[in-house]
Amino acid sequence: MQWIDRISLFSAFDFAGLAILFVSWLTIGWVIENPPSKLRSVSSLMVFYRREWMRQFILRDPRIYDAQILSNLRQGTAFFASATMIAIGGGLALIGNAEQLTNVASELTLMSYPTFVWEIKLIVMLFFVANAFLKFVWAHRLFGYAAVIMSAVPVDPSDPHCAPRAEKAAEIGISAARGYNRGLRSIYFGLAAAAWLGGGFALLCAIVVTNFIIWRREFASVSRMALLREPR
Repeated sequence: MQWIDRISLFSAFDFAGLAILFVSWLTIGWVIENPPSKLRSVSSLMVFYRREWMRQFILRDPRIYDAQILSNLRQGTAFFASATMIAIGGGLALIGNAEQLTNVASELTLMSYPTFVWEIKLIVMLFFVANAFLKFVWAHRLFGYAAVIMSAVPVDPSDPHCAPRAEKAAEIGISAARGYNRGLRSIYFGLAAAAWLGGGFALLCAIVVTNFIIWRREFASVSRMALLREPR
């Protein structure tokens, strides 16, 4: 089958949904990380508290509490990295048995497509899952770097190396959190891409729902209102 014939297997809804999927993924990620000053996202608001954490870390003795927090952060990234690795393995297994998937999908969607169509849809899903895996692994490593730098912060606040090293740890932690959030967004859009198995219109609907969920959690959630609430 020629490439032109293969491309013709996809409808206008498919191409529109695929384009909007990637544009939405890139756009909402940029807006969350670079929000307007009058509409700060939860991720951008947490940057202040991560820096404040390191300011309090300098004065705290002992620092067991901080070590526990960092350990919990690393466990979270490790969990998601493991989960995405399993998902990648499952996706590759499905591609290897695409003919069986074709039979099942045809029964569910009541539409018969060649194996090539289902393979492309699975590859798009795997793209987002693989990207999430890379982001979680890098975030896990950055949290490890932050732990080492925090261990190098002197206990004496008057030490000239104390504040600069704590600031470095804060910036590394902020970068780790940014990678972690990017991994989560990739999972969200990977789930949206899974709706493509039901057709282009289903993909478009899933994109709208995904964007709404992400936007609400970053810009209209209860947690955001709590971060913005001034103490009485």
